[in-house]
Amino acid sequence: MEITSLAFKDGGRIPQKHAMPGAGGDNLSIPLSWKNPPAGTKSFALSIVDIHPVANNWMHWLVVNILAGVNSLPEGASGRRMPPGSIELRNSFGDTGYGGPQPPRGTGDHPYVITLYALNADKLNLGTSTYLSAFKKALEGKVLASASITGKYGR
Repeated sequence: MEITSLAFKDGGRIPQKHAMPGAGGDNLSIPLSWKNPPAGTKSFALSIVDIHPVANNWMHWLVVNILAGVNSLPEGASGRRMPPGSIELRNSFGDTGYGGPQPPRGTGDHPYVITLYALNADKLNLGTSTYLSAFKKALEGKVLASASITGKYGR
């Protein structure tokens, strides 16, 4: 399985428009597409997490219950054009849906790890206030494959 973005290449810089307004951006969710999910995939889950030590696994986007037939999320999909049945969870900013990069000034480039999980379950029963640890626990025993890309952003 492979995940890509039209906005940047793996290891590249996340464009300004995908950052939070506080960092000078428009908070448009990153366009993503994926291919070659394993046989038996019933749904997908998605996470974007800032793994920089200062950020301490800051959750920027958690999505569950993306139907198996879906293979992309367009730019700006969060809150507007999400696939039917998918559920966006609360991010670390306290908002539901996508929250773009907004690292503290002077902390260098932060790595934003985008991971797509192919699941053997039709859906995950998670409330919108689920934290990353509960998200990961809900995935246990259900992940058939995963694919990741990393984007960088600093200010």
